[in-house]
Amino acid sequence: MNITAITLGCKVNQYETEAMLSMAENSGFTVCEGDCADIILINSCTVTATSDHKVRQTLHRVRRKNPTSVIILTGCMPQAFPQKAAALDDADIILGNSNRGSLIPHIHDFLTHRERIIDIEPHGTSFESMQVTEFHEHTRAFVKIEDGCNRFCSYCIIPYARGRVRSKPLSELKEELSGLAENGYREIVLTGINLPAYGQDIGATLCDAIETACEISKIHRVRLGSLEPEQLTPPVIARMATQKKLCPQFHLSLQSGCDKTLSRMNRHYTTDEYREIVKNLRTAFRNAAITTDIMVGFSGETEEEFQQSLAFEQEIAFSKVHVFPYSRRPGTRAYEMPEQVSNAEKERRSAAMIAAAHKTQQAFLKAQVGLCEEVLFECPCAKNVYEGYTPNYTLVRAVSSDDLSGKLLMTEILTAESGFCTGKIRI
Repeated sequence: MNITAITLGCKVNQYETEAMLSMAENSGFTVCEGDCADIILINSCTVTATSDHKVRQTLHRVRRKNPTSVIILTGCMPQAFPQKAAALDDADIILGNSNRGSLIPHIHDFLTHRERIIDIEPHGTSFESMQVTEFHEHTRAFVKIEDGCNRFCSYCIIPYARGRVRSKPLSELKEELSGLAENGYREIVLTGINLPAYGQDIGATLCDAIETACEISKIHRVRLGSLEPEQLTPPVIARMATQKKLCPQFHLSLQSGCDKTLSRMNRHYTTDEYREIVKNLRTAFRNAAITTDIMVGFSGETEEEFQQSLAFEQEIAFSKVHVFPYSRRPGTRAYEMPEQVSNAEKERRSAAMIAAAHKTQQAFLKAQVGLCEEVLFECPCAKNVYEGYTPNYTLVRAVSSDDLSGKLLMTEILTAESGFCTGKIRI
């Protein structure tokens, strides 16, 4: 029988999907692409109410297209909202985030008895052991090293969907990275729900994980996933900067450039502290790119607060910003907060923030012109045109009659276009 997967949400979900597909493949199932198969796995996200709506839409669409397939719903949505998930009768098997090891036994059980299975267990206190040796349709490998979050931002459901901080032991990390390197992956992205919290439960640190990855000889690049900024202290940054394989691109989750809004969000830093962290990173790493997330229209955000956030985005001059409107999330403290911002106002503020972010992105891309950087090329985006990323995650497109997929090549950056640069392979 064949199995396919649909992943909704973050890089951690992508990793977990690959781990589950590996389990299935090792058990004799054939992994295929697309949304048609004997068994269809949907790995869900629940970070916003919109995410839940997308889960329901995906389930309905897949069931209509595959009326006789076995459909499995797993991930954050059923873990955070088990009763709501149980009501989604398009799914034959429903699992949470904490018992993926039961996936294959449940598939066999359902195929034998054809009785619906709902199995959502509480989070444990140790890291769920899983390893991936191959990523379908990816040039770089995402490796989950941390799960859970202890922060409880007022808008966020993730601590309930993911539990408390748990970390992959360094010995398991080294073993997994070695296998990925042997399979040809040259860039590794270390991911987690709260990545800088890595190791606090096992007596290790994020720097230990970075150094473990950089020690693997066949790995050329190590990149980090989203980071909570306040944990990047000067000693941590200094230690990170000693690792030449570490890519100078840092996704520092901002959420707002206004201190009053950050306080209501229960974020653990001020704009002054964030500004200093960015300064330290740019001093320690050549041509560093700082990317971020910014939320607009959070509960009680006034026009003055929004303007402060807008000005902060322009001051920091991010190379890329993910802008999104605040979505009220049942089960969070912010859901009950007064002075909710209207959807129309959220849309206006989103448009203004996106326009400002586009300008700072274009300024960053123009600053790359004339540099010669190593590009990891991926698939072609047009006939004889390949695109890939520099160490600081600048998207570069280059013309070549040769297949550049998966190759690391020195490339001269020629022009800055809208959202990407063009380059010429240096022979």
